[in-house]
Amino acid sequence: MAIERIVDTSAPAEDPVEEALEVTLRPKKFSDYIGQERLKANVKLAIDAAIKRGEPVDHVLLYGPPGLGKTTMASVIANEMGAAIRITAGPAIERAGDLASILTNLAEGDILFIDEIHRLSRTVEEVLYSAMEDFKLDIVIGKGPAARSVRLDLPKFTVIGATTRTGSLAAPLRDRFGLIHRHEFYTTDEIARIIQRSATILGVTIAPEAASNLATRARLTPRIANRLLKRVRDYADVNGDGIIDTVIAEKALTLLEVDSLGLDPADRQLLLAIIDNYNGGPVGLSTIAALTGDEISTIEDFYEPYLLQIGFLERTPRGRKVTHKARRHLERPQTEN
Repeated sequence: MAIERIVDTSAPAEDPVEEALEVTLRPKKFSDYIGQERLKANVKLAIDAAIKRGEPVDHVLLYGPPGLGKTTMASVIANEMGAAIRITAGPAIERAGDLASILTNLAEGDILFIDEIHRLSRTVEEVLYSAMEDFKLDIVIGKGPAARSVRLDLPKFTVIGATTRTGSLAAPLRDRFGLIHRHEFYTTDEIARIIQRSATILGVTIAPEAASNLATRARLTPRIANRLLKRVRDYADVNGDGIIDTVIAEKALTLLEVDSLGLDPADRQLLLAIIDNYNGGPVGLSTIAALTGDEISTIEDFYEPYLLQIGFLERTPRGRKVTHKARRHLERPQTEN
């Protein structure tokens, strides 16, 4: 049976209040956006040039692991451009007609943000090609012999696509983006600054040492850092005076079963399953999925990026392999085959 992730980077906010807080914590402009310095410099240059020419900014593709701020960056770009933003997701656009409806309701200079853009159907992609390149929309009116094709003019707009799987994106679609940037994992210092900023917005007092403690366990991901902060805040409100110090933070994180490197029970289950059943691997993804009860895509998207980043997991031609570093952390020494 799969263990539910305590800190699931794919899960939505638990309730409307949490969702509102999540939106509030998002920075609105580049000066408030911590980290991703190289990405910010390049995108800001493109925005300044577009504003100087009086044109919409070129289409932007943002890719990288979940929780690193792709949606937030899209909102920042829209705010910096002074443009309205329409947010949708690849799976939500099921038919070409759905996309046509969205495109025809855009105004000059608007931004269309498509999350998980790699999950667009091929039929929808075909419509998007000419819309992005020529700002034209080809639609078919009628059926059978009486059907005719009509080409409509669209206002100049910007598509911002976000994906966790850039390799799954069709090459013709990828080539239509003028700006393609990867979101990198954050440093611990950047995460600590994000936690301090979020605590200020939430009206929570947090000691610098406690912020650093949370930062080391946030898996280098702002979304997880903010969620840990909110759960530790809950603990401080119930079991203390609302102030988060190192003692309160440590007790709350112990209750959440988040260890010193940010591994939760689901991460440990995955690593231990490989160690206990296959002596650390290598083992195929389908086998790991069967052992943990998770989908292969879940393992690839939500488990592996961080475990690979900290050197706990290796990808080999024969499958995934747990490293000696992970064995030491889990206190599972190497055994003879």
